[in-house]
Amino acid sequence: MNRRVVVTGLGIVSPLGCDCSVVWKSLIEGKSGICNIDTFDTSDLPVKIAGMVKDFNPDKYIELKEQRKVDNFILYALAAATDAYNDANFNKSISDNVDIIIGSGIGGLQRLYDTSIGLYKDGPRRGVSPFFIPSVIGNMASGLVAIKLGLKGASYCITSACASSSHAIGEAFHRIRNGYCDYALTGGAEDVVCRLGVAGFASAKALSTKYNDTPSKASRPWDKDRDGFVMGQGSGIIFLETLESAIKRNAHIYGEIIGYGASCDAYHMTSPDPSAHGAISSMQKAIKDANIAPNNIDYINAHGTSTKLGDVMEIDAIKTVFGNHAYNLLVSSTKSSTGHLLGAAGAIEAIFSLQVLNNNIVPPTINLDNPDDGCDLNLTPNVAIKRNIDCVMSNSFGFGGANATLIFKKYNN
Repeated sequence: MNRRVVVTGLGIVSPLGCDCSVVWKSLIEGKSGICNIDTFDTSDLPVKIAGMVKDFNPDKYIELKEQRKVDNFILYALAAATDAYNDANFNKSISDNVDIIIGSGIGGLQRLYDTSIGLYKDGPRRGVSPFFIPSVIGNMASGLVAIKLGLKGASYCITSACASSSHAIGEAFHRIRNGYCDYALTGGAEDVVCRLGVAGFASAKALSTKYNDTPSKASRPWDKDRDGFVMGQGSGIIFLETLESAIKRNAHIYGEIIGYGASCDAYHMTSPDPSAHGAISSMQKAIKDANIAPNNIDYINAHGTSTKLGDVMEIDAIKTVFGNHAYNLLVSSTKSSTGHLLGAAGAIEAIFSLQVLNNNIVPPTINLDNPDDGCDLNLTPNVAIKRNIDCVMSNSFGFGGANATLIFKKYNN
């Protein structure tokens, strides 16, 4: 069985907003969602900025007393999943065959931090909520979505650092294509913008610190003046189904997912393999899975986090995979506008990739003023480019050497 799989619903919670059309407009206009952190004290931290979720109202999705029982990443996932489900206009009477696969790199770090402080200060009886464990575990995002929407297919979480949500989408795609289910809500959610998360990544020298006074300039993939990535928070969820089902329902089809590749660097816990072997393998596997030639790809939504090792490695990998065609490609990093949403990054970038197909506009890499040596591809600096785009690749790479690549194309009969 090798069924065609299409995307018929989108939902997003992001630093650029919580409505797909609003977010897309801001992205194309080159706006930044990076701002000063105002939800906790950063006075003793070297990092003062992040991609903070804006215009989020959880009351639309869940009662206040239930909100208090779960971490923010679960609320973000519930909101994005509900919006994607409603956008797909799905028949709610069909529930047993809808999978929910939502990735998260870390899970409820804020609640873990708060509870550890509570335990230290107030002891186990007063300092630890009975809802603590279910509020922080990674699979509770998919679990709560299943409960609220009444979906009874497979429900689980994939955790592979910053590749989590791309792996989740790829696995859901293969499950539908191969007949294990007919529908899926899939993507990722993350919120580790808390004192512990920021302190941890800052201690690893991974985060930008030079632009605390000019946050919108901080995320600058491939630019010589970059000094690390910017953390972000949010969720992206898409609704997948068979092409046959979408046609029967007369559903709006955003695009077709045709390829998925995954690999591991097996090199280092945090640094990418400088040989780019893992990234190359992931892209090549996705191209093979899609049964297309490399020159069928028109645009790559790059992982592009704004770290020197990762940025240069990905450019080298693209050149190896695509050869001379690499110079015909448009490439951009939307993390320049959103920051890096870690386990949710691949999902919102999949949504952006689908928007590229629907609008024939490639979003810019903002803050790319002085490209680094060797970064000589068309990286769409600062201004969006209008071009007919038929096929898009989206890359996600994560700690532990995890790599995932997705390929989407315009739907054609």
